[in-house]
Amino acid sequence: MSKSYRNQLVFTVKDRCRVCYTCVRECPVKAIQIINGQATVVNLRCIGCGRCTTVCNQNAKVFLQSGKEVLEILSSEGLKAAIVAPSFPAEFDEIDDYRKFVGMIRSLGFDYVCEVAFGADMVAREYEHHFNAQTSHGEISSDCPAVVYYVRHYHPDLVSSLSRIASPMVAMTRILHKKYGDDMKVVFIGPCVAKKAESSEVDEVLTFLELRNMFNELDITPDNVTPSGFDPPHAGKGAIFPVSRGLLQTTNIREDISERDMIIAEGSDNFRDAIREFENGLIGTHHLELLCCQGCIMGPGTSRGGKRYARRTQVSQYVRQKLQQLDQKQWEKDVAEFSSLDYSQSFTPEDRRIPIPDRQEISQMLYSMGKKEPRDHLNCGACGYNTCEEHAIAILNGFAESEMCLPFAIEKLHRSINDLNISNEKLASAKQALKQTEKLAHMGQLSAGIAHELNNPLGVITMYSNILMEETAEGDPVRADLELIVEQANRCKKIVGGLLNFARKNQVWLQETNVVDITRRSLDSVIHPNTVKIEFESKITDPIADLDQDQMMQVLTNLEKNAVEAMPSTGGTVKVSLSDTPAEVIITLSDTGTGISKENMEKIFTPFFTTKELGKGTGLGLPLIYGIVKMHKGNISLTSNDDPEEGPTGTVFTISIPRKRSV
Repeated sequence: MSKSYRNQLVFTVKDRCRVCYTCVRECPVKAIQIINGQATVVNLRCIGCGRCTTVCNQNAKVFLQSGKEVLEILSSEGLKAAIVAPSFPAEFDEIDDYRKFVGMIRSLGFDYVCEVAFGADMVAREYEHHFNAQTSHGEISSDCPAVVYYVRHYHPDLVSSLSRIASPMVAMTRILHKKYGDDMKVVFIGPCVAKKAESSEVDEVLTFLELRNMFNELDITPDNVTPSGFDPPHAGKGAIFPVSRGLLQTTNIREDISERDMIIAEGSDNFRDAIREFENGLIGTHHLELLCCQGCIMGPGTSRGGKRYARRTQVSQYVRQKLQQLDQKQWEKDVAEFSSLDYSQSFTPEDRRIPIPDRQEISQMLYSMGKKEPRDHLNCGACGYNTCEEHAIAILNGFAESEMCLPFAIEKLHRSINDLNISNEKLASAKQALKQTEKLAHMGQLSAGIAHELNNPLGVITMYSNILMEETAEGDPVRADLELIVEQANRCKKIVGGLLNFARKNQVWLQETNVVDITRRSLDSVIHPNTVKIEFESKITDPIADLDQDQMMQVLTNLEKNAVEAMPSTGGTVKVSLSDTPAEVIITLSDTGTGISKENMEKIFTPFFTTKELGKGTGLGLPLIYGIVKMHKGNISLTSNDDPEEGPTGTVFTISIPRKRSV
């Protein structure tokens, strides 16, 4: 392992993370941990494939930058060599002559610029010898470091099946050390992030993107450098190594299923499927050529937006041109010179698998997320995991959050909205009740003052008008006038009495009362025409409550009388229903009358407001009812509809009274 492995290869820029879970979805080993909605790369689980950096549209995932360390190497003493991956024609296709590209790298300060493709030539020869040995057991190619890390960390039992052959990068490093000395500093330049941690034999690793940044910062362009070719040893067919099936083409081995058990798989899903089937013995005698990316030409260290087949074409054209100019004899001489080098490599298992929680824990987590039945397991993948069960396991292991589940989050949001709406309704109701109470308090004070001032003169008028009426003979026209005076004086007295009743506060005499009995008596006392039907329904379990019987009788009779008077000429139905809870009794009075208009709903409990004809109502009945209910520490509400187009007309009053007096 190189020194870079001790650092985190990929990490998150938190300010850019938008919680889309794309990185979770695309990470082949789920090395992403979500904490408070932020995605963090778990270094110990990461295989360095860099997939998350390529799929994050917000550029919130970035890989380790090595430009500063490379500049330090270039400023140091001794020989420095850059070894360039054979996929460079796919990345730097805007440079029309590869010698300009080599000149640009050389101008950075490298003494030598060599092709990793020659290392690929030597590695291919090792694989060819290996294939011709006709081994009885299958193997997994080891030239892709991300695949190697995946096997070591997540399928440690398969480490013995990894080919013991070094990658082209390591092979080329050994070749240069033999040719120029072990003190030479070697910097690999290529498309791969995982290469930064592959081997300690390489001093540093630059991706193509980092190389572009260095060119830009140092103002190095194809036009201001001296073109030059690669330093020897020159590569042959190994330049085709980075494309799909490149290893087979370099070894001149045909992919013929009738001759050889060979499986080629590329891409994060495909290579994992191949390894799983290999581990399960389904393809145990095959050789697996695996690449984590869609060929090295599509590695995470290349520019975004590149087209796979266009890049493949660029590499193919370069290889054809190169082979036409290749000095075959010199190449064979170089191959012979370095064929005795040790190109082997060993691997050790490093198990990083996390134990799966027991079935009961998983079921409980799924239940808490609303996955109560199998049909609730949508497996939609919105959370980034393939199944709801995988998501639940990730939560239990501390890598995910339940809010990542889109259906769960939507349902939770709906519940929050409903709770908020209920709170808003309660707040609006409380605000309206407070406003109404304040209004009634002011009106009560005014009413009490007026009532006291009017009581005495009204008493005098009533007394003397009655005396005069008694002294006047029957048939006298004056007697009729006196009767009218007495009648209207009595009416005024009733109004004043209503004002006093409205104005009084906390004047209730609570005693145990049978709510059913008092309701029946109130209905019996209401006079109604034959066209009006009176109904009574009781669902109450305990009819006993602490009430002021006289005042509650006044409440019921007033409401029942109003309901009867609200009926159209054709009649209707008045219904009184009783229900209860352990803490309160509930009285519901509904009618099928004409209803109350929307503009009058807010005024309905206002003193002196009435919808009745002039002279038929004082506007004190409902305010008095409101006051009595409030003095009982209860609540009164109503709903009403006066528009036949919106449904049946009528009004419903609901009164809830605490069952027991407060201590």
